[in-house]
Amino acid sequence: MHFTNKYINAQVVHIPTATVAASVSTQEKGVRLATIEAKANARDVAAAAKIGKLLAKCIPAISLKREQRYHEKVKAVIDSVREAGIELDVTSDIPSAESVITWV
Repeated sequence: MHFTNKYINAQVVHIPTATVAASVSTQEKGVRLATIEAKANARDVAAAAKIGKLLAKCIPAISLKREQRYHEKVKAVIDSVREAGIELDVTSDIPSAESVITWV
């Protein structure tokens, strides 16, 4: 996950092939238009939760690699992925799972 002053970006990387399995951002047209219509912010905790929900639609299971503190926006993304019913495995080293989401 990457957070800027304007946007939130999240990627899921397939470790064995080193390719991006899924990517979601508040810069995407659909997400951006939804935040404009709702007069919401594209960089707050609520936007991070929306990113997590969209990410959950793309991936059946995720293994997490912790590289940053688990709080606020990071927590919102991961909690919304969990609420969507996605199986999460938190590891401290490189996992052997099919996909991994990292945040730096």
